[in-house]
Amino acid sequence: MIARRVFIALLGGAATGPLAASAQQPAMPVVGVLQPGSPEAYGHFMGAFRHGLAEIGYVEGKNVNIDFRWAGRVFGVPIMVPVVEPLWQGRGR
Repeated sequence: MIARRVFIALLGGAATGPLAASAQQPAMPVVGVLQPGSPEAYGHFMGAFRHGLAEIGYVEGKNVNIDFRWAGRVFGVPIMVPVVEPLWQGRGR
């Protein structure tokens, strides 16, 4: 009777083990970029930034996420920091 219970417990653990292991994938890191201006004015910056990250092994969507935010004028950056900081905190952990 006890051997049967042990067998059933081991079988249940073996069946759920792969499911639990696959559910615990680490989150992808997020690079947050807060830039004054607009995407139209700084489109070349976005491409160069992605290229530079790729040169050191970080490819967007593969092993890192990049979140660009635009603040408009330069004085808009300090206003935007409290808005975007909570969005980026905890992402990628």
